Amino acid sequence: MKQAIDTSPSRRQVLRLAAFAAASAVPAKAANAEELSRETNGSHVPADGVSTFESVWRTVRDHFYDPRHNGLDWPAVRERYLSDVERATSEDSVARVINAMLSELHASHTHFYTPDEPEYYQLADIFVGALRRRGLERAFPDGHISYPGIGIISASEKDARHTITAIIDGTPAQQAGLRPGDEIIAADGTAFEPIGSFRGKVGKTVVLEIHRDGSDRQISVVPVDIEPNKMFLRGLESSARIIESDTRRVGYVHVWCYAGSIYQRALEYLLSQGTLKDADALIWDLRDGWGGAQPEYLDLFNARAPTMQVTDRSGKSELVNVKWRKPVAMLINGGTRSGKEVLAYGFKKYQLGELIGTRTEGAVLAATAFLIGSGLLLLAVEDVRVDGERLEGVGVTPTIEVEASAASAESDDPQLSRAVEVLSGT
Repeated sequence: MKQAIDTSPSRRQVLRLAAFAAASAVPAKAANAEELSRETNGSHVPADGVSTFESVWRTVRDHFYDPRHNGLDWPAVRERYLSDVERATSEDSVARVINAMLSELHASHTHFYTPDEPEYYQLADIFVGALRRRGLERAFPDGHISYPGIGIISASEKDARHTITAIIDGTPAQQAGLRPGDEIIAADGTAFEPIGSFRGKVGKTVVLEIHRDGSDRQISVVPVDIEPNKMFLRGLESSARIIESDTRRVGYVHVWCYAGSIYQRALEYLLSQGTLKDADALIWDLRDGWGGAQPEYLDLFNARAPTMQVTDRSGKSELVNVKWRKPVAMLINGGTRSGKEVLAYGFKKYQLGELIGTRTEGAVLAATAFLIGSGLLLLAVEDVRVDGERLEGVGVTPTIEVEASAASAESDDPQLSRAVEVLSGT
C-alpha cells in the first residue's frame, strides 16, 4: 500500500483493519507520512536488501501502533540486525532478517512477505482497494493478482518439509485427495516450494511426494492460477453441505476468509435459499484462513429481528436481513484469527451456541499493508479492545474443547464430529 495511513481512523476502519478488511483504504494524514509512502513504496527504492530493510524499519518506527515499540529501543534494534542484512545474499535471506527484527515487537499482524509465499498475493488481494492508491501497478502491472497453486494452507518445517494444515474446499488439492496432516517432501523430484514448485506449470500435472500415516506416497495434482478472493469465495460455497445424523440434518459451511461483505452475503444466501436452507442446525466453521469479519455479522443469529422479502415488478425476490433461528455451533482453532476472533468472542459471551475446538490465535491488532522493495509488509497500526477486553495474545477459549487429529478428513475430524453430536443431541 502506498498511501500513508490515518493514525486516527473511525471505529469501523479500525475493526476492518484488525480483521484484514480490504475494501476501504485509510486516507493520507500528513506530508511527512506521504513522503514516507513514496520513499518506501515508490520506484525510487532500489531492490537491494539494505534499502528494503531500512524502509521496513522506518515504516515500523513511524506507524507501529505502540509509539514505544513495546518497550524496545527501536534504533538499537536496527543496529543489531543491520550487519545481518548487509551479509544477506537473496530476497529470502533478507526477509528472514527483517522478520527476525519484527518478531521482537511481539505483535500480531506484523510480518514481511515475499512473492515466494501465497500470503503475499492473498494479502495484496485482500487490501487491493487501498493498494490501488499505493502503487499496486508496481507489483502487478496489469492489476491482476494471482499465483500458481493448489489451494493449501501449510506450515514449513526446519527440514524444508511443509505440513498441510488446511485445504480450501473446491481446489485442486482437495480434488487430488491431499489431506491436512500430509507432509509435502518434494514436487517433481525437487524440494517443495509453495509458489516455486508450481511456476510455469499451471494446467500441467505435478507429482507431489508426501508423507502420510508413517509412509511415503505420490499424489498427482494440477495447479491453477489462483485469484485469492475468488478462491476463498468458491471455497465457502463449495464447503456447504448437509451432514445426515440420526435425528437432524446438520448444515455445514466453512468461511475461509471474511475480508469483505461478499462472504457474509454468500453465507446468507446459502442459509436462506441455497444448499443449507432445509438444514435443522448449522455448523459455522471459522477455523484457519484469514479474518475480515465485522461484529454485526453475529446479527445473523438474532432471532428477535425480522426478515423481509422484497419483490420487484418483474417478480424477482430478495431476502433482506436474513436470520438463522435454528441451533448453531461454531468451530475454532489456533488458526482462527483477527475478526473471526471478535465473532467467536461475541458468540460465546452472548451464548449463541457452543464454541467447539481449541483456543483462537489471539491476533487482534488493527493492521494495514505496505509494498516495500519486492515484498509486502503487514503492520499493526492500532490496538483493539472488544467490549473493553483486549484479545491480543489471549484469544478466545471454546466452551467445548476438542483437540484436532493429525489428519482432518471429514471422517476423522474430531472437532467436526463433536459439533454434529452436540447439534444432534447425541
